[in-house]
Amino acid sequence: MAAAEKQPVTITGAGPLNGVMSGLLTWVDQRFPLMESWRSHMSEYYAPKNFNFWYYFGSLALFVLVLQIVTGIFLTMNYKPDAAQAFASVEYIMREVPWGWWIRYMHSTGASFFFICVYLHMFRGLLYGSYRKPRELVWIFGMLVFLCLMAEAFFGYLLPWGQMSYWGAQVIVNLFGAIPLIGPDLAIWIRGDYVVSDATLNRFFAFHVIAVPLVLLALVGAHVLALHEVGSNNPDGVEIKNAKDPKTGIPLDSVPFHPYYTVKDTFGVAVFLIIFSIVVFFAPEMGGYFLEANNFIAADPLKTPLHIAPVWYFTPYYSILRATTDDFVLWVLAPGVIAFAALIVWSVKNTAIRGAVGAIAAVLLLGFFALDAKVWGVVLMGVSVMIFFLLPWLDRSPVKSIRYKGRITKVAIAAFVVAFFVLGYLGTQAVTSGRTVLAQVGTAIYFLFFFLMPWWSKMDKTTREPHRVTGK
Repeated sequence: MAAAEKQPVTITGAGPLNGVMSGLLTWVDQRFPLMESWRSHMSEYYAPKNFNFWYYFGSLALFVLVLQIVTGIFLTMNYKPDAAQAFASVEYIMREVPWGWWIRYMHSTGASFFFICVYLHMFRGLLYGSYRKPRELVWIFGMLVFLCLMAEAFFGYLLPWGQMSYWGAQVIVNLFGAIPLIGPDLAIWIRGDYVVSDATLNRFFAFHVIAVPLVLLALVGAHVLALHEVGSNNPDGVEIKNAKDPKTGIPLDSVPFHPYYTVKDTFGVAVFLIIFSIVVFFAPEMGGYFLEANNFIAADPLKTPLHIAPVWYFTPYYSILRATTDDFVLWVLAPGVIAFAALIVWSVKNTAIRGAVGAIAAVLLLGFFALDAKVWGVVLMGVSVMIFFLLPWLDRSPVKSIRYKGRITKVAIAAFVVAFFVLGYLGTQAVTSGRTVLAQVGTAIYFLFFFLMPWWSKMDKTTREPHRVTGK
C-alpha cells in the first residue's frame, strides 16, 4: 500500500497530547511500516487460544538474549581483551566498578538461563511436533540459533582468562586437530597461534562481541518471521487456520497475540526475574555448575587443572566424546552401522537407495578401523547436535502432539530425556571405567532415539486429532 493510501493512525481520547501523538504516528507510519508491523506481528497476529506453560520459554529466551546484550555492553566498557590484563580487568569489574559484580553475575548467570530456556523451548517442540509441516523452516532457523548460541558461549567462556577458561579452550580447540588432513591447520587457524594465547583471546573477543551476535540477531529475526508466516503450533497440533470465521477470516480457535499473550509473557518474565534474581544474589556460582572455582584463578599455561570439563550445557555432548573409546567403536558403533544399514535395506524397495546405503556403511566400517577413536568421538559429538535438524523428516507419526501419540513415543522421549541428563551429569565428573560404561549406554540410547524414529514413530498407536483445539 502506498504511503498516501495508508489509513491514518488514531488515538482515542481528547486533549492536545493525544492529537500530537496521533499526528506524529501518522507521519511516521507514512514513511515507515511501524503500525503495519505492530498489527501484523502483535495486535492482528492470531495465535492459538490453548497455549500452556511450555509456551513461556520462547519469549523468555528472547528476553534473556536482550539481557545478555545489555549486560555484555556494560562489561566491555571495563574489560581488556589482553592476555596480560584480561583476568585483572574482570577482577576490577567485580571489586572496583560500581555494581560491576552485579553486571558480571547477571551475564554469567544469564548464559546458563539462556540455555535452560532454549533447551525447554526445544523440548516443547519435541512434545508437540512443532517441527512438523509446515514449520520445518521455523525449526531449522531455531536450530541455527542454537548453534550460534553454542558458538557464542564457547567464545565468551575464554574471556575471563581463568584456569578453566584457558584449559577448556585448549581442549576444545585441540578436538578440531583430530580431523584428518585439515585438523592441525584448522586448530592453528582457530587459535591464531600454536597454543591458546593473546591472539586467541583477541579473536574470541571479536567473535563473541561482534560477529556471532550479529548472526544470532539475524537468525532470531528470521525464526520469528518464519513463525508468523505459517502460524504458531499448539498443544493439540491442530492447524487453527483450517477453521476460520467466514465473515472476518479470523481463525475460530485463536486470540490476538496482544494483549492476551503479551500479558501472559509479562507474567512469565516477572516469575523468571524472581528466580533469576535469587540465583544472581545468593548462588551465582550454583555450586560450580555456572561458575567453576578454577575460573577465579588466573590462567596458568604451566599448570593443568586436575579435572577439565566444559560448562554444564555442553557436558552431554562432551560425555558422548569421552564415551567413544576403541572398544565402543569396535563393539557398538560397527555392529550398529551394520544393523542400521540392514534395517534400511529391508525397509526400502528402491535399488539405488539400497546400494547407496550399503556403500556408506562399507565406508564407515573401513573408517572405524582406519581412524582413531578420538576422531569418531568428535564426529559423534558433532552429529549429536546436527541430528536435530533432521527431526521434521525423521518423525513419521500421523499426528503431531504427544497428546494423541501412544506409549512407544512416550517411553522413547522419556528414555531420551533420562539419557540426556545422565550424559550431562557424567560430563561434569572425572572419568572412571564405570562412568565410561554408563556414558556409552547413554550415548547408545541418545542416538537410537533419532535413528530408529522413522520406525517407532510409525509403529506407535495414535488417536485421531480433533478438528478444533480442545482448550485443555
